[in-house]
This record gives sequence, C-alpha cells and structure tokens, in this order.
Amino acid sequence: MSSSTTAPSLSASATVASQASPLVMRVIGACALAHLINDLIQAVLPAIYPLLKANYGLTFTQIGLITLTFQLTASLLQPWVGFHTDRHPKPWLLPAGMLCTLVGILMLAFVGSFAPILVASALVGIGSSTFHPETSRIARLASGGRYGLAQSTFQVGGNAGSAFGPLLAAAIVIPYGQGQVAWFGLFAAFAIVVGYGLSRWYRNHLNLFRLKQGGAATHGLSKRRVTFALVVLALLVFSKYFYMSGFTSYFTFYLIEKFDLSVASSQLYLFMFLGAVAAGTFFGGPIGDRIGRKAVIWFSILGVAPFTLALPYVDLFWTGVLSMIIGFILASAFSAIVVFAQELVPGNVGMIAGVFFGLMFGFGGIGAALLGHLADIHGIEYVYKLCSYLPLLGVLTILLPSTRTR
Repeated sequence: MSSSTTAPSLSASATVASQASPLVMRVIGACALAHLINDLIQAVLPAIYPLLKANYGLTFTQIGLITLTFQLTASLLQPWVGFHTDRHPKPWLLPAGMLCTLVGILMLAFVGSFAPILVASALVGIGSSTFHPETSRIARLASGGRYGLAQSTFQVGGNAGSAFGPLLAAAIVIPYGQGQVAWFGLFAAFAIVVGYGLSRWYRNHLNLFRLKQGGAATHGLSKRRVTFALVVLALLVFSKYFYMSGFTSYFTFYLIEKFDLSVASSQLYLFMFLGAVAAGTFFGGPIGDRIGRKAVIWFSILGVAPFTLALPYVDLFWTGVLSMIIGFILASAFSAIVVFAQELVPGNVGMIAGVFFGLMFGFGGIGAALLGHLADIHGIEYVYKLCSYLPLLGVLTILLPSTRTR
C-alpha cells in the first residue's frame, strides 16, 4: 500500500480511537445486544429437546442430528460470508440474517414431525452464519484499538443469550407446549430493528473499514508458521466446543438420569452453567489485552482439565459448583483465540471471525451428533466420563508463536 493511503489509514484509526466513548461503546453494546438475542433464540432449540423427544419419540441420535443440522448450516457458510464481505461489504446482511432466523423460529413453533424440525433448525443456522462475521467486524471497527475488549463484549452478549434461552424456555415453552416458541419471534423482530441500525452505522463507516483493512502483518512470521498456528488454534477450538456440546445438548438429560431431577430443575442448572460461561467470556478479552492472548488460552483450556476430570464422580451439589467453574474457565479462551487469529492474518477480520465461529458451530454440531449416538449405546454418564479428557489438548498451546510486534 502506498504511503498516501497509509497516512489516512493511521489518521482514521486515530480518529476512531479518539471518538467519544459513548459513541463507540454504543455501537459495541448494540452488537452485544444483537448477539444476545441471536443466541437466545438459538438456545431455545436445545432447551426444548426434552419436550421434542417426548412429543415425537425421538432417540438421542435424532436429537444429535437436529443439533448437527443447525450447527452445520451455521458453520459451513460463515467463513465464505466473512471472506466475501471482507472484500465486498454488505451491511444489509445483518437484518436479512435475522429475518431468516425469525422464519426458522416460527416454523419450529408449529411443525409437527422430525423432518420439518430439521428444516427450521437449518434456517436458524443460516441466520446465524450471516450474523456472526458481520457483527464481529463492526465490533472490531468500533473498538478504538481495544480488540480484546470489543470481542469479549460482543461474545458475552451471545453467552448471556445462551444462558437466558433455556431459562425462558423452561418458563414459557416447557409448561405450555411447543406452540409457545412463537413468542420468541418477538425477540427476532426486535433484533431485525437493531441489526438495521447497526447496518446503517456500518454503511456510514465503510471508507474507514476499507482503510483499516489495508494493514500489513507486523508479527514477522512466515506463511507456513501462520498456517501451523491457525491449525493449532482450530484444534484448541475443537477440544473446547466438542466438550461444550456435551453440556449444551445433554446436560439436562445427564442431571435427569443421574440425579432424578425434573426438566425445570435441570434447566436451572444449565442456566447456571451458561451464566458462568458468559462471565468467563467477558473477562477473557480484556485480560488478553493486558497479559497476552496466549496466557489466557493456556489457563482457559488446559487449566480446566482437573475440574472436568472430577465432574463425573461428584454429587449433585458439586456437579453444580464444578459446572460453573468449568464454564467460567473454559469460556475465557474464545475471544482470545479469535483476536489471536485476527492478529495472525490482518486484513481478514470477517473471514477469520467466520472461520472460528464456523468451527465453533461445526465442532459443536458434530460433537452433539456423535455424543448422542454414544449416549444411545453406552448411556449419558459414559459420555461425560469420556469427554472429561478433552481439555488435556490444551497442552498444544505451547506450539503457538508470539504475535507481538517486531
């Protein structure tokens, strides 16, 4: 890039950093709010699995296939959406994606068999695949250089939505039936309005976005070393979200089978776990800004192993305590992983966000399907014992390079 372009880029970046805090944080806050609603709607699906299983006589394998359908549509499209919009920004995709989610959630309220449930799940996944790369890019653009803070604030909105989804489902859907899922369409309609506002802000800042896209890598790593580091990060995401899928899809079944809890009581435990995930996500980004992404990843994935290994062998009280500790520690990694990857491949914010959100959904979906099949064969408690070893893959963090400027 020529010096005539670089100078405006630096000037524009400085302008963003020096903008009044309320303006920048209002945009980041709107991104987090939209993410909260998006993931709240998504969380309704696994939250009503016990209801769907009872209504339609589904097996654990079929439950896993529902999750797989949603996760694959959410994961396979995201990198392509991010790659394309990095080069050809399309602000209108934000409200359009939420419209797709609205159609999916309304279908889920009124379908009456397994196949239409899969279609509804796919539509919700497609809405998610357009949402995450676009909104992650907007949050980074509004960060003023505090990328970890922006990413974690954006991500904590999603985690909060994931936590409140099962709680609202337990209060609204479980007691009154599948048709009550339609009430969540109101959240989707509101998210369309928020997404439209964000798309207008983004459209007005497209020139700044294009200038900031032109930055060159400053870490001094070879292309081969960068590729290797991205593979390591992908393996860490695998260990994290394969394990997490056991919680989001089957924790209620685990509690019901092992401790004879009611569906409503099991949803409260799931809410506590997902609330701890939200808290861990919020702290992971800012801490990574201060002490480095690699240190956060070390602590988050490998550091949670003693607690996951103990979980299958404790009573109900300690299951609740350990699940919150696991959720808090394990969640702190994702923001650090995304920003670490974006620093490895500058100028591809949307593509990297799409790839890693896609991997998150993809590994989660494959994990849900495989773990559901294992639960049908060996029982749900066996699944939790097997998955407890996954965080040991966190030792791979030692292979990550430093991305500090040289």
